[in-house]
Amino acid sequence: MLILNERDMRSTITYNKVMDKVEEAYRIFQSGNFYMPERPTVNHKNNTLLYMPCFTPGYFGSKCLTLFPDNPQKGHPYIDGLMILNDNETGKPKALLDAKYLTALRTGAVGGVGMRYFSREDSKSIGIIGVGQQGYCQAIYSAATRDIKDVYLFDPFTPKLNAVADQLQQELEIRAIAVHISSSVEELLDKSDIVVTATPAESPVVPDNVELLRGKCFIAIGSYKPKMRELPNAIWDLVDNVYTELPFAMEESGDLSQPIHDGILSKDRVVLVSEYLEKEQKALPVAGQTTYFKSVGMGLFDLVISQFIYEQAINLEIGQKVEF
Repeated sequence: MLILNERDMRSTITYNKVMDKVEEAYRIFQSGNFYMPERPTVNHKNNTLLYMPCFTPGYFGSKCLTLFPDNPQKGHPYIDGLMILNDNETGKPKALLDAKYLTALRTGAVGGVGMRYFSREDSKSIGIIGVGQQGYCQAIYSAATRDIKDVYLFDPFTPKLNAVADQLQQELEIRAIAVHISSSVEELLDKSDIVVTATPAESPVVPDNVELLRGKCFIAIGSYKPKMRELPNAIWDLVDNVYTELPFAMEESGDLSQPIHDGILSKDRVVLVSEYLEKEQKALPVAGQTTYFKSVGMGLFDLVISQFIYEQAINLEIGQKVEF
């Protein structure tokens, strides 16, 4: 079995290639040539354990994540875990990967694909609300997707936001992108063409004001429970549809389940990205148009990207081999 840590995984990928793999996963989803049960969730106190199995013809994989909301205040990542990649014919474990980095990598790529199709081609700025590892990766992928010149950060709950901003500035320096810390959400909204929310909030993190939301591409990735919600009702006055990965998102995420329950959102306005990508004509948004992509993630992303990383690592002779 091959053990791959974050450093190993980084050395096997390019961001655009990982986004291409996300699109491949969408095509597999649309074909139906996979098996992915609904992910079991275990809640204990304020913490969550997620188990995400998925099967394709060549491999199956199981990602186990821990989500501990109090960890950032303790100096630890909010998300941690492991990914096991297995041979689908024999069940033999082939690789063990850092699921913390895998989750950030694939969620960033999912957001990047959302930006490919739902943000204006001339977008120059992005605002990130919630600057943990997830939000950080969204900023990185935005630079691989659009000609971004400015990144705006807002996160009153990250104690070392200045250090995170400095690190992000160094990573984006080669592209001459400026990183700024916003003093308020309103300031961030005013200056951003693309807005990413990456928080575990239980109430909207942006104002319920149509004019502040108008003309932007929203990539909402934080809420993964029915009680969680990042965007306000004003968004439904601006968008025709919301795009997501799974029908289950309408039950799992409060960003969809709550407005559906309240009669504000009808289910026919929830469009699967896999179906959208099948359309021959896919016009990018124009100035003044608001778009909304709500990601809840799915194990198929993790499996396809893990397979890609594993096969690259084998070819490049990267990682630690362990015999059982």
